[in-house]
Parts: sequence; structure tokens; C-alpha cells
Amino acid sequence: MVRVPYLSKEDLPPEKRAIYDQMTSQRGRLPRPFAVLLHSPELTGKVAAIGEYLRYDSPALPAEVREIATLATAHHLDCGYVWGQHVRLAKEAGVREEAIKLIEDGAPPRRLLPKEGVFVQYTQELLGNRRVSDATHSAVEHLLGRQGVIDLVVTIGYYALLCYVSAALEVEPEEA
Repeated sequence: MVRVPYLSKEDLPPEKRAIYDQMTSQRGRLPRPFAVLLHSPELTGKVAAIGEYLRYDSPALPAEVREIATLATAHHLDCGYVWGQHVRLAKEAGVREEAIKLIEDGAPPRRLLPKEGVFVQYTQELLGNRRVSDATHSAVEHLLGRQGVIDLVVTIGYYALLCYVSAALEVEPEEA
């Protein structure tokens, strides 16, 4: 059971409701991690703005790469909430079913296609070692460029944040 109540727009003071409106304008709904984060509305708005940039506005990070990194982050941090929310998005972004299954099973990145495995490797190194090897970094920078690397690192950090929020506050999956 969630540790902090989920908030809705009506639970916010009138002067903070624009934050809610901004978050739902592109997403179409308020995901539960944000419904608990709304206990700190300004922070929630800033966190949501990062996610909106990464999902909708980043010119340097292809959706397929973003979703591979997101799933790898969710798997590494054992976050069912983020995993469950992003499997469909990964499929829509063009991530192969086989790649999704291999990430879910924790298969070594070398079992994926190189263009998939390098992003899983980057995610695993960053989260597991708290650093990335020169070889992995160079491979990703070659594929994405410098801005793409920055956007990838922030994507991993952003979804790790949502995983930690979900774990610490025991955020439950949305009802179907």
C-alpha cells in the first residue's frame, strides 16, 4: 500500500494547479509516482519537465534508445512500476520483442543486437559501477554524439529517480 497518499488536482491549492495541468497536458494523465510527488508541487513540476524534455523534445536521443535505457534501468533497479509502464512504449518506439525479453531476463548485452546492447551496457555500467568504461562511452558517443550521451545519462538518472520514488513510497501500478 502506498506510503504517501496520491494527490489529484483538487488536492492542490488553486495556485499550484497549473503544475498539474502542465504535467497532464502531454501525458494525458498523471502517473502515480507524480501523484505522490505532488506533496512537493514545485519539485514535481521540475521533475516532470525533465521527463517531458526526454520523452518529447530531445533531438539527440531516439525513442528506441530512450526506451531501451529505460527498460534496462527498470530491470537493474527491479522496478516493476517503470517496467510495466514502458514495455508498451518500447514496442511503440520500435524496440524488438526479443530485445525486451532479453532485457527482462537479464541476459548479457552481447546477446542483443549491437545497436541495442551498447545502450544496455551503458546503463548497466552506470548503475552498477557508478561509472562507464571508456570503450562503452566511446561507442555510445559515436552513435549518438555528445548531446545524445548527455541526454542518455540524464534519461538513466531520471528513470532511476522514478524507480526510487516508486520503491520508497510503495507506488502501486495503475488499475487497468
